[in-house]
Amino acid sequence: MLIVALTGGIGSGKTMVGEIFAELGALVVDSDQLAREVVERGSKGFDLIVTEFGDEILKNGDLDRAALASLIFKDPKKRAKLEEITHPLIRQSFAKIVSSAGSDSIIINQIPLLVESKHDYKFDHVITISVPEKIRTERLIKRGLTLTQIDQRMKAQATDAQREVISDTVIVNDKSEQELLAQVEKVWESLKNKSKSK
Repeated sequence: MLIVALTGGIGSGKTMVGEIFAELGALVVDSDQLAREVVERGSKGFDLIVTEFGDEILKNGDLDRAALASLIFKDPKKRAKLEEITHPLIRQSFAKIVSSAGSDSIIINQIPLLVESKHDYKFDHVITISVPEKIRTERLIKRGLTLTQIDQRMKAQATDAQREVISDTVIVNDKSEQELLAQVEKVWESLKNKSKSK
């Protein structure tokens, strides 16, 4: 089994790269999806968040993600507190997926906040997707984010350079989808070789 981290900033193309890896045969886990699941109504995460942040982050009894995002991206202490609650729960969910996977699986964890999570995971290989900020900003504007929201989120995340330092492989996603596909296929071949020699 090979456990791989796939990281990159907001707007870098992690989802697209994850989808390509899944088509090639990887078991792809989306940490953002796990993060949503561990705070669903009725979960331990939900109760801890409401206790910490109060009812103003609720809408019709569910978490109001927009209100929570607005709160934590303005206040680094509140963001740290939220991460203290969610990161251990996300790690537990990921550990369950790993334990039920086949022994020859290549598991790719799409994890945006790898640098920020103090690397509390044991990965055999780390891949970073790097993209110039200007291109990421253009993509996020198309997704409907405002420049203020983009700026807040980018400032809350590590830089490409910080991510590259802890990476074994860097994929640069600043050209066509075809060129991205070629890079990902090349990385996949090297992961398969690494998995065989492990």
